[in-house]
Amino acid sequence: MASFQVPDLADVLAARRRIAPYLQPTPLYRYPALDAMTGARVWVKHENHQPVGAFKVRGGVNLVSQLSADERRRGVIAASTGNHGQSVAYAADLFGVRAVICMPEQANPVKVESMRAMSAEVVFHGRDFDEAREYSEKQATEHGYRYIHSGDEPSLIAGVATYTVEILEAQPDTEVIVVPVGGGSGAAGACVVAKTVRSSIEVIGVQSEAAPAAYRSWRAGTLVEDTTSTFAEGLATRTAFELPQQILRDLLDDFVLVSENALKAATRLMIEKTRNLVEPAGAAALAAVLGAPQRFAGRKVAIICSGGNISPAQLAELWSVEPD
Repeated sequence: MASFQVPDLADVLAARRRIAPYLQPTPLYRYPALDAMTGARVWVKHENHQPVGAFKVRGGVNLVSQLSADERRRGVIAASTGNHGQSVAYAADLFGVRAVICMPEQANPVKVESMRAMSAEVVFHGRDFDEAREYSEKQATEHGYRYIHSGDEPSLIAGVATYTVEILEAQPDTEVIVVPVGGGSGAAGACVVAKTVRSSIEVIGVQSEAAPAAYRSWRAGTLVEDTTSTFAEGLATRTAFELPQQILRDLLDDFVLVSENALKAATRLMIEKTRNLVEPAGAAALAAVLGAPQRFAGRKVAIICSGGNISPAQLAELWSVEPD
């Protein structure tokens, strides 16, 4: 088992200083319609407003800004269903570093186009994220690229944790933070910040029941694999990652699964009620709150809208039939 340095609040604050010249804080908005639907007092952290439409860009900028001259010369490689790849591509373009992104063959075309626009080389390999990841690891070894793992990178977690600092600065009395989980970097970062600032803040992770590897790993206390067939590619990982899991095992309060129908319904509701484009992973936190009204009733809840990179095909599918 690999050993990683777990980032702390000092690392997160250092990351915020590094990314501040390049990324503005994202909005934290409250919507009366969501309050009425959930019975909670709900604030939405709009990471879909990032330049690449997703929270992971914070980690990408923090990590790439710290690469050595030799690493920048060699270039970077990553595997992604989209948002991690966009993060790496954006940061690499910002700092003049070559980037290669390996994606599953049926990748979201919106995310592919975005990465190419940022001068990244996009390589398609495999049927899912994990096959693309295995291929990218081999390419890194063969060509000498600096491989950027989507979860086992302390600088990525410190970077994405900065959105939780922004939440607690804007709403210090937040009681619950609900975070979508794919690999788990966002939830791990939220735990690092929230539990340091005030241990009573509850942090809850959310994953699709059609891609439950991270959930099952957290429950088991060890890394496990599972199938992935979710509509939400941002949640679609077949294996869990050691560093996020290490943090989540220590600090996460709870981890829940939501159904595919609940994800689709929540995505529609987020688009309708907030007037924002939201990808299915970005609506997972709302799905969790809607699914447990007694748990959240009357509480001050921040939900992370992790991304807005929904494809036209996904939008059409959402409105082709009425959700259950």
